Amino acid sequence: MNWDTVDAALFDLDGVLTPTAEVHMRAWEVMFSRFLDSLEEEHAPYTDEDYFAHVDGRPRYEGVAAFLESRGIELPHGDPSDAPGEQTVCGLGNRKNDVFREILDSEGIEVYPGSLQLLDHLRTLGTAVAVVSSSRNAHEVLRTAGLSPRFRVVVDGTLAAQEGVPGKPRPDTFVYAAQQLGVDPARAVVLEDAVSGVQAGAAGGFAAVVGVDRGVGEQALLDAGATFVVGDLAELVR
Repeated sequence: MNWDTVDAALFDLDGVLTPTAEVHMRAWEVMFSRFLDSLEEEHAPYTDEDYFAHVDGRPRYEGVAAFLESRGIELPHGDPSDAPGEQTVCGLGNRKNDVFREILDSEGIEVYPGSLQLLDHLRTLGTAVAVVSSSRNAHEVLRTAGLSPRFRVVVDGTLAAQEGVPGKPRPDTFVYAAQQLGVDPARAVVLEDAVSGVQAGAAGGFAAVVGVDRGVGEQALLDAGATFVVGDLAELVR
């Protein structure tokens, strides 16, 4: 990666900077398993494959809707203000969010060492950086991980909803982040570990889309449009 040819790096958060994907995966599993157990009719249990197929990289309520559709379960969409106990798409999404925060508060979160190494490298180069995440917990995760001072631009699920910016796999949130940095998208690099996020980057006319393989698989990321794939961001420090 030749960083001299670009002006900005747009980082996904979960699975790229921090292993929050593991916390999210656990929270989704707990929430969906409890939900399925509460139903009178039987359905195939929730698995890690469901996370990668239906949830990973999507805005929270879209992930809930996609999983329910995969099981043929119909629920009203509801409203983001729905209580976590309500049997709606939004209610289930809010229920998962409560579980996620419980895990985050009790266990904390660390930064991937290789990701921290790349952030330090980009700071010495003067490369602008931003976080682009579908999560509505992005600021909380950044604070917990000690990363907040590094990012003046954070485009998360809350901001995207407020500004009416479509989420991944559309490229709009990445484009919005580049604009907030004052950088032409063609001079920015997207770094993503989710298929939907790579698709978003590939659709946005960016200089490059770096796929970070944290378990999805190199070929799946390349098929989604990644320019190339690394296993750790330290590989991008040259």
